[in-house]
Amino acid sequence: AFVFQASSQSAQPLKFTTSDSCDRIKDEFQFLQAQYHSLKMECDKLASEKSEMQRHYIMYYEMSYGLNIEMHKQAEIVKRLNGICAQVLPYLSQEHQQQVLGAIERAKQVTPPEMNSIIRQQLQVHQLSQLQGLAPAVTSSSGLLSLSSILASHAHMAKEDKSSRDGADGHREDDADKSD
Repeated sequence: AFVFQASSQSAQPLKFTTSDSCDRIKDEFQFLQAQYHSLKMECDKLASEKSEMQRHYIMYYEMSYGLNIEMHKQAEIVKRLNGICAQVLPYLSQEHQQQVLGAIERAKQVTPPEMNSIIRQQLQVHQLSQLQGLAPAVTSSSGLLSLSSILASHAHMAKEDKSSRDGADGHREDDADKSD
């Protein structure tokens, strides 16, 4: 009986009232609610980062696909130009053949620093300010695209020169026909 009284006396300070229990439950609930809110904020932040990463992935995938297409296009252009050079070369004089062969060999040996220089020049000429904040891969793709535009403009100028020469030859033939 004595032991029971000692334990009941020591239990009195630990006695809980209903309002104390409610206050504790309320405090725990508020703590859990704050934890839930912070976890929800973190989850929302991670979800937005995930969607941002997916957008970047799609953008890089599209750029990669575009670069792949551009590489195949450039390879086809090179193949066709080589074919044209091979067809035209025999009609040139021996001296011109040597010059053209030397120019072709030199064109095959373009170094990366030369490519970077060409790309930089094109970027400066066109003042592509939107590329400043993008990744180097974008700059490389823009450089390839601008390089292809240079090649296209040179090819266009060569066609114009050829057509003007053909036109002049055509006029001479017409004049010769008229004199007969």
